[in-house]
Amino acid sequence: MNNTFILLRWVGALLLLPINVLIIIPAIFLDLNAPEFNNWKSWLSVVIGFLGLTLVVSCVRLFAKSGDGTPAPWDPVDHLIITGPYSYVRNPMLSGVIIILFSEALVFWSLPFFIYTMLFVLLNMAYFPLVEEPGLIKKYGAAYKIYMNNVPRWIPLIKPYHSDDM
Repeated sequence: MNNTFILLRWVGALLLLPINVLIIIPAIFLDLNAPEFNNWKSWLSVVIGFLGLTLVVSCVRLFAKSGDGTPAPWDPVDHLIITGPYSYVRNPMLSGVIIILFSEALVFWSLPFFIYTMLFVLLNMAYFPLVEEPGLIKKYGAAYKIYMNNVPRWIPLIKPYHSDDM
């Protein structure tokens, strides 16, 4: 597969998912005033956002290292990833995006942004068990079922899961 095609797949996945959800949609649909960083709460929300961004970036790096595929559900990687943040929780990239969204709602001190974030959370809480996980079971088979039984969907484990722990 040529590098241009791989790059286009990744750009498409990143534009349609995290960049769209975190930047483009809020910029178009929400009336946001410029944030004022004049108190510790504003700065704390930025720090929280960077923690979410760190989680998202670490997940994207894992997908990039794994070979073919992207983090997008329509273009998944060839093999199941259960290392790094994925050894603690099944949806760390989405968790990072949600952390960033809450951070942005706090930075802008915006009720519409908070409502947008809550809708995003609720939609994904329905989407994952109803659509994404059945697709992952179909793609990865028993390995994903074992992973599901050992790693929670949203609340991270204290100790990482290792597939050889069974």
